[in-house]
Amino acid sequence: MNTMMKRGFAFYDDFAAALTQLGPLALLLFRAWVALAFWRAGVVKIEDPYGTQYLFNNEYHVPLLSGDVAAFLGTWIELITPWLLVVGLAGRLTALFLFVYNIIAVISYPDLWPHGFWTGLIGGDFNDHKVWAMMLLAVIAWGPGTLSLDALLGRLRRRST
Repeated sequence: MNTMMKRGFAFYDDFAAALTQLGPLALLLFRAWVALAFWRAGVVKIEDPYGTQYLFNNEYHVPLLSGDVAAFLGTWIELITPWLLVVGLAGRLTALFLFVYNIIAVISYPDLWPHGFWTGLIGGDFNDHKVWAMMLLAVIAWGPGTLSLDALLGRLRRRST
């Protein structure tokens, strides 16, 4: 029985070690998923600039910015930062920026949390934003992974020294 348990634990340890090899792929998929969501939002905004200005001036309540400035910045942030995120350039910084941007987006649009912010945070409101936040937190915590420009540039930098 003791030998069988040792083999079982050894198999589990080997299996767990093999699964850790999926980390870089998981981080790439997280980056791509979030990037696509923000990119699509930016495309919608740029395709209808008057509608975007209306929303930012009348529906969204972005703190500290006028509606027109927020509409302009929101559009271009959503068109540029997804590219940085998906290729993993300044990956942690880009993920942190989008994490904060995501929070501001949720706070600025109360219709996302019809049951109240704190109830919605724990309940079923703004689930997409929660998933994006968790994916971005993974990139912030572990970096963009080996399948990123950050990793490639790091290898090139180490080679040149």
